[in-house]
Amino acid sequence: MKVIITGATGMVGEGVLQVCLNNPTVEEILIINRKSAGVSHPKLKEIIHPDFLNLSSIEDQLSGFDACFFCAGISSLGIGADDYYKITYSLTMHVAETLVKHNQQMVFIYVSGQGTDSSEKGSSRWARVKGKTENDLMKLPFKQVYAYRPGFMKPLPGAKNSLSFYKYVNWLLPLGKKLFPDGFNTLEEVGLSMINVVEHGSEQKIIAGKEISRLALIK
Repeated sequence: MKVIITGATGMVGEGVLQVCLNNPTVEEILIINRKSAGVSHPKLKEIIHPDFLNLSSIEDQLSGFDACFFCAGISSLGIGADDYYKITYSLTMHVAETLVKHNQQMVFIYVSGQGTDSSEKGSSRWARVKGKTENDLMKLPFKQVYAYRPGFMKPLPGAKNSLSFYKYVNWLLPLGKKLFPDGFNTLEEVGLSMINVVEHGSEQKIIAGKEISRLALIK
């Protein structure tokens, strides 16, 4: 399996990258970042590219891949509506539209978020934008598109990009999984489930926490 990962300098992307590096099913990984992720591995290639809204200068390096794990994203806190839309919707769609031109047999997995609004009509601005992004990605002619909606995600040991407060609440994971199975995952589960979805598919196109955990266990 050859995969592209975005967002490898963030918590989710870093975790998914580490899972892919350690998994023998994944033979080649391309990460595209604005700054270096600081990771070196024989099966890893990194492209430093400042403008995800213009990929023309690197487009010739983006073909021949089986999957894209799109883990890039930002919080809606402290950012204007126009900027949030541009980064969350416009940037994601441009990357996806570029990839599908060269990889029509690609599986595209978009890390969205718990509470995303598929109707695009709710009161929460961020949830509407995420919902529109999911909906429009699924109209593109990829082999398959899946939207991931995890809640709390426990980082892998040694993670460099996890938020500091996570280390104080990681102990909640076992209890949280029992009480709210859709709301708690480990990033190992997220990464493993992505690999398994590419290999085996999933009837569900929108994949939340409990299904992420189940898919991670497929052998």
